[in-house]
Amino acid sequence: MGGDQVHDIFVIGGGINGCGIARDAAGRGYSVFLAEMNDLASGTSSAATKLIHGGLRYLEHYEFRLVREALMEREVLWASAPHIIWPLRIVLPHHRGLRPAWFLRLGLFIYDHLGGRKLLPPTRTLDMHADPAGKPLQDLYSKAFEFSDCWVNDARMVVLNARDATERGATIRTRTTVTSARSEGGIWHVGLSDSATGARETVKARLLVNASGPWVDQVLSGTLGQNRVGNVRLVQGSHIVVDKLYDHDRCYMFQNADGRIIFVIPYEEEYTLIGTTDLDYEGDPKEVRISAAEIDYLCAAASEYFAKPVRREDVIWSYSGVRPLYADGASKAQETTRDYVLKTSGHKGDAPLINVIGGKLTTYRKLAESTLEKVEGLIGAKGAPWTARATLPGGDFPPTGYADVVAALKRDYPFLDLGYARRLVRLYGTLARAILGIARSYADLGRHFGDDLYEAEVAYLMDREWAVTTDDVLWRRTKRGLHGNAINVAALDAFMSRSRDSQAAATG
Repeated sequence: MGGDQVHDIFVIGGGINGCGIARDAAGRGYSVFLAEMNDLASGTSSAATKLIHGGLRYLEHYEFRLVREALMEREVLWASAPHIIWPLRIVLPHHRGLRPAWFLRLGLFIYDHLGGRKLLPPTRTLDMHADPAGKPLQDLYSKAFEFSDCWVNDARMVVLNARDATERGATIRTRTTVTSARSEGGIWHVGLSDSATGARETVKARLLVNASGPWVDQVLSGTLGQNRVGNVRLVQGSHIVVDKLYDHDRCYMFQNADGRIIFVIPYEEEYTLIGTTDLDYEGDPKEVRISAAEIDYLCAAASEYFAKPVRREDVIWSYSGVRPLYADGASKAQETTRDYVLKTSGHKGDAPLINVIGGKLTTYRKLAESTLEKVEGLIGAKGAPWTARATLPGGDFPPTGYADVVAALKRDYPFLDLGYARRLVRLYGTLARAILGIARSYADLGRHFGDDLYEAEVAYLMDREWAVTTDDVLWRRTKRGLHGNAINVAALDAFMSRSRDSQAAATG
């Protein structure tokens, strides 16, 4: 892809913003090249609380534009990917001594009416002594408010944007580091290095988008040799996963005495997810790890509400990410804006650069549209905005049609266990059939690596979704890593190694 070809846009970063921009641009007819130094969604974009939400607490900081845009995006995104996004009812108990009930009611009234809610049900008040949502909690909480947002499989949303981008003509290159980028004659000359082979090449582009998330300033200072740093405030957010704490399918939003909130969310059917923290972070974002203090904080925050305490020894998995927030001078990490900022640069005659700072999963599509508006002003317009009514791969069914897709898959593949059919549809939607093919039994799916992971799925992930390592498969494309004791990781690694070698020999 090097040589004399000049792409319209080169994107640095394979997180949700980079992949969303690449998809939107490719769909408008721009030629796009995206490079990600690791795996897709290997940074911030797979370490979220996994909500498509307006951000109720952002109303306290008067971020009405951000909240309205996010609220309006909830049902747009749900319609675009109903396999990986679905409605979630959130229970907010009234905690005496913290935010008063009238204040919560006012916030939720605004939340219900600020933008775009059509299919999602409105807020209602719960009697916690009568409602099943009160059963797992202490008797201290007699009243709660229940409102709507959505859940998302964050890492899959990134991959599906990348998949759609390639189907529209973009080049997506993972495990490829941008080593240099220089503007020469109004064209970017971008140096690349393949992490596996060390092979180097240069790709040319008319415009460069720096969507490297927590590495935005590092790319500016190191790769681009510019000194305009200080754009990003790095904030660590950590989560813990424990065995399922309750049987219903609703989420809890708990207020803490320090003014923060945490979410407690049903996770992967057998578990409960608790998060997040907000701590300023210094150091290399790829080295981020949950601290003992964060584990204790999350356990204590949940235990203040649940009748049965959550203890450190209950934690079976944890993850941490670094959120690249715009450095707006806020005194506390939790008060720093979650809005996105796009900064352009380039003197007359130079190739233009757009730096993408901040943003949320919920607003990634709008961020991409805003970026494309700037692209049009810098290198000229091509196609019109199109993503608002388009589906992501596998999402071509009605927002409320998940159960019907599962039933149809079970009908056509009667050997499937219901749980396996549900998982396949939750990850791949209508593309589950591309994995199953002509299979008429589990034996037809190839080698069994344990739990419900078969060769057919792994091969699909390697061929179609850039999976290279066992972590890519077990933790980002699926969450089978939570069933680690049931998975033969050594056999999976050996299979993937052989597949990579065979592919290299075929293309070499």
